[in-house]
Amino acid sequence: MIRFDPSHQLLAVGVATLAGFVDAIGFVESAGFFVSFMTGNSTRLAVGLAEAQHAALVAAIIIAVFVTGVVAGSLVGAQAGRRRTPAVLSGVTILLGIATLLRLDGEGWSAVLSLALAMGVANAAVAGRDGSVIGVTYMTGTLVQMGQKIANALRGEGDRRWLHHLGLWAALAGGALLGARAVIWSPLLAYGFAVVMAALLALRARWIVRDAR
Repeated sequence: MIRFDPSHQLLAVGVATLAGFVDAIGFVESAGFFVSFMTGNSTRLAVGLAEAQHAALVAAIIIAVFVTGVVAGSLVGAQAGRRRTPAVLSGVTILLGIATLLRLDGEGWSAVLSLALAMGVANAAVAGRDGSVIGVTYMTGTLVQMGQKIANALRGEGDRRWLHHLGLWAALAGGALLGARAVIWSPLLAYGFAVVMAALLALRARWIVRDAR
């Protein structure tokens, strides 16, 4: 986060909020699986294998779909060049729209897989001028970096750059809270709001690219 300009930092916060929101939808809809947080699914895969449970297969499929999304998003981003972020976020919007239509048709698990694909793509969205990409759907590394910078500050070294990492984590956690409340209240409304959020982020990304000319 600290290597990015303010506009990309704010965009990353927005995408992290979206990731948390969608992850909460997927978690509730799938009864305990994640569409953004693959570490959790990896643990479910391992435990499921150890206990010979069907959950292992479900976790494995979601992980495979998520990785496919990362590959697809990275390819789209590389092809789009300086328009990488709006192009990738447009793809995320389309996939979330597909998930919404599937949910309308009663295809619950297909919708969840579409959410996972969208979140894989989202990880290729926010890239700095040096080509480095922010992973916005997982926070373990972000929290580790935050803790390391807090330790540096306590030793009188460094500065308050750990606040950037705290902000990214808070965005994902806050998005998850909103997503959980929304999907419990109205699943279709939650799906629709996720589409709108992704579309607004894609538009914001287009403005950033336009202003950078």
